[in-house]
Amino acid sequence: MSVPIIPPDGTLLDTFKRSFVDVPILADKDNAIATTEFLEAAESLTTMFDVLGSVAFSPVKNDMLGNVKKIRDRQAAAPAESEYLQELCLNELKTKKHTATEGLLWLTRGLEFTCIALSQNLAQESEELSASFRNAYGETLKPHHSILIKPVFSAAMSACPYRKDFYPKLGHEAKVPVELRTYLAALEKIVGILKGFQSRKEAKW
Repeated sequence: MSVPIIPPDGTLLDTFKRSFVDVPILADKDNAIATTEFLEAAESLTTMFDVLGSVAFSPVKNDMLGNVKKIRDRQAAAPAESEYLQELCLNELKTKKHTATEGLLWLTRGLEFTCIALSQNLAQESEELSASFRNAYGETLKPHHSILIKPVFSAAMSACPYRKDFYPKLGHEAKVPVELRTYLAALEKIVGILKGFQSRKEAKW
């Protein structure tokens, strides 16, 4: 997938079909997260890996998109029971299946990995992306990966571009850090809600 064309004086986030900032969360329904908007936002985020510019990130991107598909397939099969991510999972588990529920678990880990890496890199202005992504990988995905998968992801961390090359690709120099922080704060909130839900007994299989 080619890198999207960023509008003049805009940022990469302007090209996203959906931002995590715009994903509805129903506080009065135990923080239910709207399925369709969440999946659109997750798909949009994967273009960030195209900007990272290395084929080494293809497994990361493909893994996330594969998990999006599992959730979307369940949503298509049972739309009335899938308006929100949490109800989608609980209703799927009632059928003794967990394809989408497991997909959401892995997608949440992938989103947390990306969120931590970029948040850390924004906060540490002297740190290279490879260090931020490696630290985030160790915190999120690595403990769950097999001995075969770990080297594939480690290669991606090593293939990160230098920050002096990466951030200009995201668009307007002054707007990028401001918009990215807002975006990552919204993503962090959603990841936190999902991890809380996934830790519950009724969300396990």
